[in-house]
Amino acid sequence: MADDDPDDRLMTQEAFTECRLGNPLKFVADGEELMDYLQHRGDFADEQAAPRPGLILLDLNMPRKDGREALREIKADPALRGIPVVILTTSKAEEDVVRSYRDGVNSFITKPVTFTALIEVVQTLGKYWLQVVDLPGAQEGKTR
Repeated sequence: MADDDPDDRLMTQEAFTECRLGNPLKFVADGEELMDYLQHRGDFADEQAAPRPGLILLDLNMPRKDGREALREIKADPALRGIPVVILTTSKAEEDVVRSYRDGVNSFITKPVTFTALIEVVQTLGKYWLQVVDLPGAQEGKTR
């Protein structure tokens, strides 16, 4: 998950725990850190400590490199473009929705205001992206 808001990261972690999603959740604070993580640069050079994600939760509004720029870089990179990206942001702007889908996002979700609503979103994400959809490289450990 790439999100600069520590409270949003904590709430998302708590929602994953509440939903009993055992998938590891790694956090980065902006698009620059996300790209470092995905390309194993700097603090994320150790591939064991920075495993390739099966899904990226991406905020649009972050410092240094925003989610829009990171999304374009991910989808332009042949080694990364197959990773599903879900925008999870406070933006409700139609322009952001349209541009995100044009740039290759897999889903666009406006962040819920309440923790209960966030739990519902995480349950839906977990059910769809982690149980229903077949993702590349995820078959070895997948159980249904």
